[in-house]
Amino acid sequence: MTRLELRDVRKSFGALEVLAGVSLHVAAGEFVSILGPSGAGKSTLFQLLTGAIRGEGGMRFDGAPLDGARFAFMPQRDALMPWRRVIDNATLGLEVQGMKRRAARERVAPLFAEFGLAGFERAWPAELSGGMRQRAALLRTVVQERDMLLLDEPFGALDALTRAAMQRWLEGMWRSHRWTALLITHDVREAVLLSDRIYVLSARPARVVREVAVPLPRPRTESAALAREAAAIEAGILDTLLGQSEPISRSSDGELK
Repeated sequence: MTRLELRDVRKSFGALEVLAGVSLHVAAGEFVSILGPSGAGKSTLFQLLTGAIRGEGGMRFDGAPLDGARFAFMPQRDALMPWRRVIDNATLGLEVQGMKRRAARERVAPLFAEFGLAGFERAWPAELSGGMRQRAALLRTVVQERDMLLLDEPFGALDALTRAAMQRWLEGMWRSHRWTALLITHDVREAVLLSDRIYVLSARPARVVREVAVPLPRPRTESAALAREAAAIEAGILDTLLGQSEPISRSSDGELK
């Protein structure tokens, strides 16, 4: 069943055209990525979905006009408040929705072990590693029990080793929960590791230039056979991106620069 559907979504800021007609869909329980070069308008698309800005075109959720409240949004930075302990950062979204702090803590507390944060409920954010901070931010996001997750390059600020570990962790968590999720990234390897399907955007003004199915078995292990299949998919995506009008380079870890 299709949950999110975008048809010919457009956005300009004055004379600057950012989105030139983006169409895509996300099914229930599906993990979909939007991949494109920096500045292609990926974050602008999320702003449209959450209602932060307005654009043109059709946006529907479960067949009805889109209501931005359907999403739980995780930004690029963890945005943990340094004056709130970890458990109270995790409850923040629930409190904003009107839940009392005690009730919010009771909902959040059982999830700390699953998110690898057991024993750190009363810690301050500054006492956590980068990966732990991102897990706390994701906990804060999913505990809101919205219909769909929007993940805006959630691991982009992490070092390469921590980012790789967090990608594997997120893939495992998604297999356990089957969240409906939409990720934006410019990391080709991350998109292939996590996704069921990938939409590839052109350089600005963005349009979808390719839709890529990722038929790799889950879990996405590090077997040699799976690595070869993933590398072939990555190479095809990079060829598409490198064929766009705006020059793009790539690093050894598959990230667009």
